[in-house]
Amino acid sequence: MARRPDLKSGPQRLVALLRSTVPPVHPAGLPFVSAGLGLALVGRNYRWLRRAGLLAAGACAGFFRHPPRVPPTRPGAVVAPADGLICVVDSAAPPAELELGDTPLPRVSIFLSLLDAHVQRAPVSGEVIAVQHRPGRFGSADLAAASDDNERTSMLIRTADGAQIVVVQIAGMLARRIVCDAHAGDKLSIGDTYGLIRFGSRLDTYLPAGTEVLVSVGQRAVAGETVLAELT
Repeated sequence: MARRPDLKSGPQRLVALLRSTVPPVHPAGLPFVSAGLGLALVGRNYRWLRRAGLLAAGACAGFFRHPPRVPPTRPGAVVAPADGLICVVDSAAPPAELELGDTPLPRVSIFLSLLDAHVQRAPVSGEVIAVQHRPGRFGSADLAAASDDNERTSMLIRTADGAQIVVVQIAGMLARRIVCDAHAGDKLSIGDTYGLIRFGSRLDTYLPAGTEVLVSVGQRAVAGETVLAELT
């Protein structure tokens, strides 16, 4: 009996392995990667310039990487909207521009270093009720004052059960551009990519009153997978 060819051997297997190991690049990063490759091409006759271009392209590809994630399927889970270090777990009033009142709500803040993936993901499934941008400072995103003083984009999501979750993209010292592709009326599924910040930033998640937070300061968060809390 003739043996069927192994489609996962040789070059095809290598390509499949690379695709599963090397994450794709977010579309917002393609111009930066292309600029680095263009510099390498223009300076191909100059070793230092070619190396600088390739290094810049590689660094941008790493920064704008868009790794696949598998969110939890259990009802009520609220996942981290970003990769990074959990720097604050407290209670605070949500952003004033969303007009949700001054009552403090449980809050989890995640600091993103330059080495973290900078795409943001929906913490829950639901409808986008509002997206508001507020200009501000560009102070260090790991400081407590960043939530109040820095430039930010706040998004309110309402789940099918009526719970309201606020997620806030906050610019950092090096961040000069907040990208939010979600708009009021959009329907998001938990773990969906909705934006990014470049370069270095912070994400705040505000939970409904009485929600028990399941993470601690100093813990590493994985966007779309780490469960911050469970809604009751």
